[in-house]
Amino acid sequence: MANNKFSFAGFFIRLIVATVLLMATFNPIQPYSYFYWAVKPLVEDFNSFSVLKAFLGVVLLIGWTVFLRATLRSLGILGTILATVFFVLLFWLIVDQGWISLEGSTTLTWLILIGLSGILSAGLSWSLVRRRVSGQYDVDDPEH
Repeated sequence: MANNKFSFAGFFIRLIVATVLLMATFNPIQPYSYFYWAVKPLVEDFNSFSVLKAFLGVVLLIGWTVFLRATLRSLGILGTILATVFFVLLFWLIVDQGWISLEGSTTLTWLILIGLSGILSAGLSWSLVRRRVSGQYDVDDPEH
């Protein structure tokens, strides 16, 4: 039976897995992402297609489906929008305070990836946090 209690270690693991999914899909370090390895070459030359690239694309798509579905189910549309606004304003504050400069060409990309990773990991953890804070279980919890 799965552990249904929130822990910071569990949140950190979800954050790492969300970050790995994001970085595997896209990151600005060429060619170390699916986008630069498979998608961009395919757009430039259809002969670069391979079954391995298609297979790994489907694996990533499955990961995205699981993460997005869990996030939307847990946070809902409004919660997801609020989480997005939270990260946008947090990064705006960091830039406004001069702690980070957007002069680098990839700084904004990294901030967006970090924000998306935070939103996905919060979405995966939110049901557990809500249960711990309020004592309320989700309707689809099988043990209740």
